[in-house]
Amino acid sequence: MLGDFFCPGCGGDRNYRRQHGRRWLRLLGSPVLPLGPVLAGVQCTNCLGRYGLESLEQLTSGRLTALLRDAQYTIALALLAAGGTSSAAARAEAGELVRAAGFEDGGEAQLLAALAALLGVDAGEPLDLGATDGLLVELHAALEPLAPHLAQQGRERLLLQGARIALADGRYLPQERAALAAAGGCLRLSATVVDQLLEAATRTAH
Repeated sequence: MLGDFFCPGCGGDRNYRRQHGRRWLRLLGSPVLPLGPVLAGVQCTNCLGRYGLESLEQLTSGRLTALLRDAQYTIALALLAAGGTSSAAARAEAGELVRAAGFEDGGEAQLLAALAALLGVDAGEPLDLGATDGLLVELHAALEPLAPHLAQQGRERLLLQGARIALADGRYLPQERAALAAAGGCLRLSATVVDQLLEAATRTAH
């Protein structure tokens, strides 16, 4: 069976071939008695290195990039839903984050349309900025699978990107702090670390 994995030997995404084998007691070169259970592993089709099945738990570079893009996009929407749609500065900051993540169609109209869809209203209708329950679900779905694969510095950076959207038009609103706290929890950051990061963000020039 073929698949894609992050090869520890090559240091990049490669194809693998799944293998099964068993050690045998041999007599005159012929296998006569199996020794131990069947052994399973994978072999890189590029370097031919053999690795345990645990190597498949490591995200491929492509998958990690996709998860990171989705996380940045969802954080931007969550912060806009928490209070930033009325602010041109917040909308611009959110659009910049989304475009930097690799979404070329991250303009204001596209962001507001996506936000309206997530909040369950028609595009162009007034948005209920307190109705963030759906986006909290999206935050969990987007951030929790990513968190185990990022160093703390990377997880903190994601939270600070959301903080910049919230601070683009002034101080944090209570619902913006709540959205950021929820994002921090999904990113496996303690409440103390979240508070420290949000406070530090207020002292950083944008």
